[in-house]
Amino acid sequence: MDFSSWQGVVATVLGLAVITLVMVGIRLLVMQTVQQRNQRENRQVNERLRLLIAAYKVLGGSFTGDLLVDPTRLRDLRQDADAADSAVDNGASVALTGSDRRRRVRDAVEAALSDVILLGTEEQVRLAAQAASDLAAGRTVETAALVVSLRDFVRQVLDLEPVPSDLTIPKQGALRPPGGGSSGRGREARADATGGKTGAGAAGAGGLGMGVGLGGTGEADR
Repeated sequence: MDFSSWQGVVATVLGLAVITLVMVGIRLLVMQTVQQRNQRENRQVNERLRLLIAAYKVLGGSFTGDLLVDPTRLRDLRQDADAADSAVDNGASVALTGSDRRRRVRDAVEAALSDVILLGTEEQVRLAAQAASDLAAGRTVETAALVVSLRDFVRQVLDLEPVPSDLTIPKQGALRPPGGGSSGRGREARADATGGKTGAGAAGAGGLGMGVGLGGTGEADR
């Protein structure tokens, strides 16, 4: 620093200004880099939580009924459907609808297990891999242990209090999808069962309409 002359003062002030600008620029660059990294980490955490919460809802969305996942394959359901094609009673249609619902439950559980294997903790990955192996081997699967691990992990990440140890929560199983009505084959079976009456009724209605039309034409001619 030189304050002996005005030229020295100006040079000193300019030097300090340049140093200050450089330091501010470096600070802004560091802050922007840290902020971008934090935003990226937050997005990753949010996406991970979103998928794990969705998996929790699928794997533990039911407290009642059969909590085991049926590993029945589509080829087995097709065989059942072919057998149901020869039946025209409502019982066969209901059975087919139930088989299709179990298949949709299994498909949803497989997708949820895949997400857990991808984004879960070590314990969750082990439980999900075991459940997936059981499904592949054709064994029924119980998801209660995996659901408990997911619930505890999500509550911990969200800074929520843990579930009270003295609280008894029933075992949770895979979410059962809502009934979407009878399957196509079931509707065809019922149509075959009621086709004669429906056809006769339609024919009768058509004949009556033709009769009225002809009568009206005759009166007009007269």
